[in-house]
Amino acid sequence: MNLELITKQVANLSRVMGSYLKSELKGFKKKHIEKKGENDFVSYVDRTSEKRIVTELKKILPEAGIIAEENNTYEKKKRFNWIIDPLDGTTNYIHGVPLFSISIALLDDDKIISGVIYEVNLNECFYAWENGGAYLNGKKIRSSEISMLSDGLIATGFPYSDFSRMDAYLDVFTELMKNTHGVRRLGSAAVDLAYVACGRYDAFYEYGLNPWDVAAGCILITEAGGVVSDFSGKGDFIFGREIIASNKNIYDQFLNIVRWRFS
Repeated sequence: MNLELITKQVANLSRVMGSYLKSELKGFKKKHIEKKGENDFVSYVDRTSEKRIVTELKKILPEAGIIAEENNTYEKKKRFNWIIDPLDGTTNYIHGVPLFSISIALLDDDKIISGVIYEVNLNECFYAWENGGAYLNGKKIRSSEISMLSDGLIATGFPYSDFSRMDAYLDVFTELMKNTHGVRRLGSAAVDLAYVACGRYDAFYEYGLNPWDVAAGCILITEAGGVVSDFSGKGDFIFGREIIASNKNIYDQFLNIVRWRFS
């Protein structure tokens, strides 16, 4: 299997679908919004994007199964499975906020071996494949090199439906707000993770996420020299609905703060 070729084909596909997302935004109306759950939205744009992405991915790797947001399933049916978010940042999109992305990853059993995140508005395509490095628009990227968490800029995402762990979440938020360069919230977990991979952010944490939110970002970060784990420092971050990510130098500092509050 030529992972480099597959990854670059997926990157090209994400650019094509990004053009579709941007073109539809011009005529998008609030009447097109549907509600899937509490503060969880979808539209014909998400569904059409996913359908087109799935059709093209089947051409690239016909034997792979599909785990996708609008298909609403976690079931892994085959050795290889595509994990797809056709529009990460739907709430931004429907409100006209120009930050949203497409995220596509390839899962081999329990390991991500390829990932692409395309941020549409800045035309930034992040991609990585196993043992091949991580790239932004063709140029190799690395996670940041700071050695103290206090020198870092941190990203997070606010819980939107599961508020059961809010106290712990806000404790971490307060600690980071007081003792780092700041905390940011963009509204697309995929973009947050891509920004950790390229060193714009130094760390990220969030709970309540789905596999399509994080899968591509995970391989971007590890191939860029960073670290990804769940809140316990273990490997259940794709399907485990909690994730932290950072550069290698501050990972232990960051993990200790998150693990202590969420324990």
